[in-house]
Amino acid sequence: MVAQLLAEMPSTTHVAIVHLETTTGILNPLDEIARIVREHDCHFIIDAMSSFGGVPLDLADLQPDYVISSANKCLESVPGFSFVIAKRAALEATAGYARRVSLDLLAQWQGLERNGQFRFTPPTHVLLAFAQALKELRDEGGVAVRAQRYRANREALIFGMRELGFREFLAPERQGDVITSFRYPDDPGFRFEGFYQRLAAKGFIIYPGKVSRVDCFRIGTIGRISPADVKDLVREIASIRERPA
Repeated sequence: MVAQLLAEMPSTTHVAIVHLETTTGILNPLDEIARIVREHDCHFIIDAMSSFGGVPLDLADLQPDYVISSANKCLESVPGFSFVIAKRAALEATAGYARRVSLDLLAQWQGLERNGQFRFTPPTHVLLAFAQALKELRDEGGVAVRAQRYRANREALIFGMRELGFREFLAPERQGDVITSFRYPDDPGFRFEGFYQRLAAKGFIIYPGKVSRVDCFRIGTIGRISPADVKDLVREIASIRERPA
């Protein structure tokens, strides 16, 4: 589809992609799309908000102009700032483009290069938490090892939920390891709000669905959790199913 659109619109200059999209949990085929973008000589922007730190990214191979992410999500810090990894030439070429002072990425980078300071009051507590999170990522073994833990979490979740009769929204080959959407069970007595509240009362927080035309709910498998934690969740879901409200 990307190749077809670029062929139909040869004046296209930029392609942006959400690597891992959390409405459904889909992991988009970044390697294939990057190749197509290079063939059409377009600038490439990767939204890695929900994948950076938990899904290996070979930037030397992908050759994006910009990668955008956040302090939280797979990096397991607290929310409070986003960051951009950019090709210097691509960033410098944007001089004069910014229409908002606060969104002038080039000016912020130039300020940091000049005096090491943020142009506005920095979120110091978030930066300290981020430094600790990066240390914990290194201590865990890096992105590849963290990705293995997330995959083990999701495998434990899928196995347990299928045993209880739940089915995923996405086909397995399109599913990432960060968050999984499940269809509502084929049970006229199922009410998500009550399901959610009973899990929350036991210390398990899940997400309502965001797929517009299908009734779903979502369960994340990232953060400082292990397969044992996921199995505890599945046992609690089984208990709720056995004792409906």
